[in-house]
Amino acid sequence: MLKTIEPQAAAGALVWREREGRLEVLLVHRPRYRDWSWPKGKVEPGEHPLTTACREVAEETGHPVILGIPLPTVCYRIAGGRRKRVYYWAARIARDDDAPAIRVRPAVQRADPQEIDRVRWCEVGRARKILTRRSDRVPLDSLTARWRAGLLETRAVIVLRHGKAVGREKWAEGELTRPLTGRGRRQAEECVPLLAAFGVREVWTSPWRRCRQTVKPYARAAKLTRHDVPAVTEAAAHQSPGGAARAMRRALASEHSLVLCTHRPVLRALFGIVAEAALPDRRVRREIPARDPYLRTAEMLVVHVATRPTLALGLPPQQAIATERHRPT
Repeated sequence: MLKTIEPQAAAGALVWREREGRLEVLLVHRPRYRDWSWPKGKVEPGEHPLTTACREVAEETGHPVILGIPLPTVCYRIAGGRRKRVYYWAARIARDDDAPAIRVRPAVQRADPQEIDRVRWCEVGRARKILTRRSDRVPLDSLTARWRAGLLETRAVIVLRHGKAVGREKWAEGELTRPLTGRGRRQAEECVPLLAAFGVREVWTSPWRRCRQTVKPYARAAKLTRHDVPAVTEAAAHQSPGGAARAMRRALASEHSLVLCTHRPVLRALFGIVAEAALPDRRVRREIPARDPYLRTAEMLVVHVATRPTLALGLPPQQAIATERHRPT
């Protein structure tokens, strides 16, 4: 039997900004290959692609970034006939108010000039012409289309299922105090760079112990206060699903990127509200988990909410324009 060779995984971002009504993107030049491309790099063993994208952009451009919507993945062949798969996100340069997310990231060293010798802002039309690899135009075209629709500037609302908890049959002290297992605590630590990638600035959680423990490492590292949301406990959501739904609506309307940590039985009510916010985009609605258990332990649904929806299109104020799912590696 022939062994299947997995594609080499890499990740990067299309860093964008607006200047005088024009969209510009950040390109890097690699002298070894004599090409212009997007800042990107290989996913290291045990590293999540979200972390790779943030690290590589910072190394190659000198700018820490906040990730936005996912963009089309690019695949191509590299030396030796192996395929390479590159995951891309839209990204903006971090601002002063992104300090909580940036402070949890490890320091990075700038790439050697022999690896990256030039970094250049280009208007998107110009960038499309000078990109060396034709396939790199695919995520650029997607980015440009979103910008023209007024749907590129976003904030992230992350619904996180708590990490692996001690089984009910093994814990006699009640549901409110049932804690995470050792594996669950490791998952909580591994969620930190994933939440930081999206610039999370508010931490909301069910007050039950296993949820608080799941978001504690990020809140501590980012120096943020955890806000208890009693409406998203299992008991409260069972008695009054409307309370959980209202909490989700408040999250979608928040001014900042946030994480809301909750329990599996609550996810159905929360995702119903996300589906409402995704209308009239059926594609986004289909991406929302619709079957129990909805998310695995420590898995998150990242909902990208447009901060400047195009009113001419009749979009609601909290329009969910994209979603993605992630879990610690």
